[in-house]
Amino acid sequence: MRKSLALAAIPALIVSAVAGTPAVAETQQAPVDVALEWYDVTAATITAAGAPTQVTNNRTWAIGWLAAARALTGTPNSDAAFGDAALSGAIHETLVTLIPARKPELDQSLAATLARIPDGTAETAGVAAGRREARTVLAARTGDGLDPASVNAPFTPPSADPGIWRPTPPTFSPATQYGNRLAKPFVLQRPDQFRLAPPPKLGSPRYNRDLAEVKADGAANSTTRTQTQTDTATFWLGSSYVLYTAPLRVAVDEAARRPLSERAKLVALFHVASVDTQIATSDTKYAYLRWRPVTAIQAAGTADWSPLHNTPAHPDYPSGHNTYSGAAEQVLTTLVGARTAKPYTIGSPSAPGATRTYSNWRQLTLENVDARVWSGIHTRTADTAGVTLGRQVAAYALQNADRLFR
Repeated sequence: MRKSLALAAIPALIVSAVAGTPAVAETQQAPVDVALEWYDVTAATITAAGAPTQVTNNRTWAIGWLAAARALTGTPNSDAAFGDAALSGAIHETLVTLIPARKPELDQSLAATLARIPDGTAETAGVAAGRREARTVLAARTGDGLDPASVNAPFTPPSADPGIWRPTPPTFSPATQYGNRLAKPFVLQRPDQFRLAPPPKLGSPRYNRDLAEVKADGAANSTTRTQTQTDTATFWLGSSYVLYTAPLRVAVDEAARRPLSERAKLVALFHVASVDTQIATSDTKYAYLRWRPVTAIQAAGTADWSPLHNTPAHPDYPSGHNTYSGAAEQVLTTLVGARTAKPYTIGSPSAPGATRTYSNWRQLTLENVDARVWSGIHTRTADTAGVTLGRQVAAYALQNADRLFR
């Protein structure tokens, strides 16, 4: 389901960069913004033929835009021809290598970009620099354990003891994302570097409060959840990667007056942090193996209880949606500021036709925390701990960013 939603949704998600106006409002006279042009090419390419695993798609973004940022590092701001050629060359080389099925479309996109650049040394050198950096990064990431088969490496629960994760209804699917904790991070020294403290003990006051909240507000037939809360849960149900593609594009657009190298670094660091956060998330999830609310509630005597939305096939603590939102908020706030210059509007693949308008990044995080409780698939502790973990990983990635661009 998530794969099909992701492959259908990205273009529709970028509803507007300013409420009431198109996200890309070019005139024939306006110069093409190469950063946004290749942002959209990357998104469209992954939408059409990307991997079925979220972290693999984040990895593709991270490699392409990291290569572009490296090729641009030290380039004079006035050398637009070199910069545009280097960025497009780096991302083209990455995407053609990782998603070869889209080569005809990618070749066409590259040709369109290069047709606007005057022929000469700057153009030739820029493309060569971009391709060279892409090949270097691709080589360094070979065998990093972020391919779909490695991400979903087999995992067998060690026991059926209370508190231990087990497959959940209605499909009782095998565990997913176990292999993330075995993958090679971009910046983290090791996957467990920011491992969270253990979740609340079974039967503790906090555990009981968490479970009571999910049981009441996250039930499929809840009488306490409002329609607004149901709408929020449904809006944020889909892939975090898909849902955050639009906000990141807004940030890249708002940074239009900054050097192209800084904008490339923004995209690269966002996805580097996303990858490392997902690695750290799976490390904590599979270190503690906390069972999901549906399992806990049914085991406590309410055998017919079911959540509003089906439960993903991996442990509860922490929430992956919220580690992603915490990392995203940290990167965007640090690099472009807490608030946007103008409101922006996004849509959701899991709520067709619905849109929401924001003027900051924090509200997205807050809604993600509530949404997973109201969906009945996470405890609030798993959500808030997830935000903390995402912020910690992203802050570390930003603090050590210079290592990526040497």
